[in-house]
Amino acid sequence: MPRKLTTHKLVYLALASNLAIAVIKFLAGGFTGSSAMISEGVHSLVDTLNEVLLLYGLKRAGKPADPGHPFGYGRELYFWSFIVALLVLALGAGAALYEGVDHLRNPEPMRNPLINYLVLAASFACEGVSWWAAFRAFRMAKGAQGYFDAFRSSKDPTTFTVLLEDSAALLGLLIAAVGIAAAQVLGMPQFDALASIGIGIVLVVSSMFLARETKELLIGELAHPQVRESIIRIAGTDQDVRSANGVLTVQMGPHQVFAALSAEFHDALNTTQIEQCVNRIESAIKQAHPDVVALFIKPQTLEVWRLRVGLLAANESKGSEADP
Repeated sequence: MPRKLTTHKLVYLALASNLAIAVIKFLAGGFTGSSAMISEGVHSLVDTLNEVLLLYGLKRAGKPADPGHPFGYGRELYFWSFIVALLVLALGAGAALYEGVDHLRNPEPMRNPLINYLVLAASFACEGVSWWAAFRAFRMAKGAQGYFDAFRSSKDPTTFTVLLEDSAALLGLLIAAVGIAAAQVLGMPQFDALASIGIGIVLVVSSMFLARETKELLIGELAHPQVRESIIRIAGTDQDVRSANGVLTVQMGPHQVFAALSAEFHDALNTTQIEQCVNRIESAIKQAHPDVVALFIKPQTLEVWRLRVGLLAANESKGSEADP
């Protein structure tokens, strides 16, 4: 079985690959005058900066809880992942589109196009290694889920960010190769400029996907359904619990979950017995799910819980109707 790369190693691999490729692409673009190659250089440079921000986010998210942040710093990673998505749009896509439009209006013939092909081939090999490492890590993490569902439900943005960046990079390299080849064969440098615009469009789409997913995590997304179901099951098996009504969860970080459990206890229990029951449930849940960093248990009847859930559903429906 292949050894699983840690999140940090995966990001370091992508950073080293993108940094080396960015330097080579800029040199090739400057020497040959290829608009697509310069755009690819900007693309790789932005990806390099993104990996630096992800590493910073991982470091900040690993800080222990303190009085100012009693639930830890897990959302730091979500914040910096959202900044990464904005940088892909603002810097990468913006520069590629500008470069393409500028060369489309002022086309220049390419010089020594063979250099571009060599650089594209080397870049494809390097990006392919990084992409395969990210894909393997994502495949191991997704379990039995489909790839799209796993992407939507992932709570760790680093893996899918690197995978999406590398996928966009590989697609950008193919677009650049087609544009450069068309410009050389047909003697029309406009195709090189069009390739640059195509790379910009790829970056716009990828940044939109990243921004959407990281935004959901940043504002507070539910924990995995398996975690919620397990919490209710564990609480429901305690002898002093009449019914485990439901649980509300918030993903505070890739490995940090906040949970609020509604449970009804038997009427004959006194305060001390209820406290002992709560401690047993909390201990059992944290043993089964170390990611649950905070668990609050509210004594509540099933009828009151259902009323609460009904109000939440009504608010969600009103919010959906209010969306344009």
